[in-house]
Amino acid sequence: MAEHDNKNSKHEGHEHYRHEHHQSKQEGNGHQGHVHHNHNEHHGHEHHNHEHQEHSGSEGNRHTHSEHGGAHSGHHEHMVGDFKKRFWISVVLSIPISYLSPMIQMLLGYEVNFTGNILLLFLLSTIVFFYGGKPFLLGAWDELKAKAPGMMLLISLAIVTAYVYSTLTAFFIEGSDFYFELATLIVIMLLGHWVEMKSLMGASKALEELIKLMPKEAHKIDASGNTVEVSVDELQPGDHILVKSGEKIPLDGEIFEGESTVDESMLTGESVPVEKGPGMEAIGGAINGEGVLKIKVNKTGNDTYLSQVIKLVSDAEKTKSKAQGFADIAAKWLFYVAVVSGIITIAYWSTTGDFDFALERMVTVLIIACPHALGLATPLVTSRSTAIAAKKGLLIRNRTPFESAWKLDRVVFDKTGTLTEGNFGVTDIHPSNDVTEEDLLKLAYSVETQSDHPIARGIVKEGKERELELYKVTDYRNLTGKGLTAKVNGSEIAVISPGAMKANNISFDEKTYEKLAQQGKTVVFVLKDNDLQGMIALADIIRESSYKVIKELNNRGIETVMMTGDNSRVANYVGEKLGLSKVIAEVLPHEKSDNVKKLKEGGRKVAMIGDGINDAPALAEADLGIAIGAGTDVAIETADVVLVNSNPVDILNIVKLSKASYRKMVQNLAWAAGYNIIAIPLAAGVLYFAGILITPAIGAVLMSLSTIIVAINAQLLKID
Repeated sequence: MAEHDNKNSKHEGHEHYRHEHHQSKQEGNGHQGHVHHNHNEHHGHEHHNHEHQEHSGSEGNRHTHSEHGGAHSGHHEHMVGDFKKRFWISVVLSIPISYLSPMIQMLLGYEVNFTGNILLLFLLSTIVFFYGGKPFLLGAWDELKAKAPGMMLLISLAIVTAYVYSTLTAFFIEGSDFYFELATLIVIMLLGHWVEMKSLMGASKALEELIKLMPKEAHKIDASGNTVEVSVDELQPGDHILVKSGEKIPLDGEIFEGESTVDESMLTGESVPVEKGPGMEAIGGAINGEGVLKIKVNKTGNDTYLSQVIKLVSDAEKTKSKAQGFADIAAKWLFYVAVVSGIITIAYWSTTGDFDFALERMVTVLIIACPHALGLATPLVTSRSTAIAAKKGLLIRNRTPFESAWKLDRVVFDKTGTLTEGNFGVTDIHPSNDVTEEDLLKLAYSVETQSDHPIARGIVKEGKERELELYKVTDYRNLTGKGLTAKVNGSEIAVISPGAMKANNISFDEKTYEKLAQQGKTVVFVLKDNDLQGMIALADIIRESSYKVIKELNNRGIETVMMTGDNSRVANYVGEKLGLSKVIAEVLPHEKSDNVKKLKEGGRKVAMIGDGINDAPALAEADLGIAIGAGTDVAIETADVVLVNSNPVDILNIVKLSKASYRKMVQNLAWAAGYNIIAIPLAAGVLYFAGILITPAIGAVLMSLSTIIVAINAQLLKID
């Protein structure tokens, strides 16, 4: 912060419309200094990559992130369409397969016997196996390569076994075919994945959104002082560029001529434009205000502020993508159970000398180990919980982190725009001895209507709410970095900063001012013909709902942390007002993600909630990233859950819904596993000598019953 404080003293003239931001510095630490910080540990930037394995798992983020171009914005829609198409084609083919299946014929008491009926059954089943089963087979291969068995490997084990064994019984050996189980298993699993994917938004486009922020061209000032249009890629450190009013700043650099206010909200999530002048830093991607700036480029390519953010987001998302969903964990253990049970079964029955029977028992075990109900156990809960979430104003983008939200130990909040409204409001009015509060506010209200600055908007909002009289204003002038003046009823009215008061040697109640400043409030002074009328304090207003969410999280034993780029005085004031467990202040974007890493130490589950690009790395790093719906596109694209109504209290619904969803998934998987506990030993033949053996027909009935129970149970999901 030493550098920051130096800048404040160096540019004291910028205090009104930077408004003493060494007292109430909004998130970016004045934004003048934050690109100075060393980002060398993040050299280079890689685009966020996706290795889309045709959906290698049952959870929404299971298109794992690896080497494969940029983030695919249309990939998720393609995947949903692909599963839908495969499902319907497989359904159509499963009708004749069921009709021709010897098992169904026996069960329903009819007989189909024509030349080539077995060959037709084989051909139809082959199409379903290779076409309908392709996503599962490819996903299983990816899980094998990653040495992380999950849903795809379990499904593939069952369908490969069913297909190979049924083909052998059709043409080469004696035994029961499993073509019906093969077709129905593929159809149910395709349905489950299609239902689940439809209810989720799919892969993040965060890095695409970040890259879009950067302008492609710049106005370069050549050696003769002429301005020429060049590609940003051609610029080198040391080059001079011109940024006109309303344009985006192309690259990080230092201003050497010109004054302006710069909107860095897209980068930092901050609502307050920052006064900029010679010697101050400019960040690529920020939007220039009214003035014209000349900038000396000091960072290009991978060294720029935005590139560092991209790198942080990319690295964090790659790490997070390795997480397995609850259903995958269950499937992994079922896979191990199936393989071990199958080996024991064939080994035991082979000792009887009847290898065909031993093989049939093993095949039955492997197929039954992947019950149809498992394919719907989590997708139906996913679909139901996503629908409930939508009604509650929650948009679930990444399923796996959401599933674990009920285990959260800490919730980290950004301040501006999250716990606070991101807009200034009047908090205190201190008129001078012979001036009324209303008269003081009328003067400030009338003059500030001429300005569009956030501080001005706060005063104007207060004036409108009080329905105050609006005086006629003439001769309005903006005093860059000091405040503004205008003529009102023949008198000169000035609304200026504390720095301007000191520079003009105008005395004021410094004790009251210091008390307000200690609370992190921005103070402006109102003068009438150089006579002090009083002071008005403003602050970023704390959301009413923030009090409720902090209290309830604390009551649940979840630690509440605020992490902000604002200075410690402002942060501690807000922290005390809200009753936060911990306050971390004066942090930059890369420091935010570093702090989240520290908070995760010891196996702690950490959620991060924010709204700005500066929050994106921390959102990606957290176990659960939550974005405010009114925040920047990048924050939203990086988050796992979006609060559509921009209300922090909705975090409570995330925790409740996650817990309810988890409970339903456990119940459903317990039904599926319970089926296995009974069916696998019977399929293995443990009661064979008592005359009890699971035939494919009995297995089909039990599977159907289990699937119906799972479907009904999923629909019973609800939260208070």
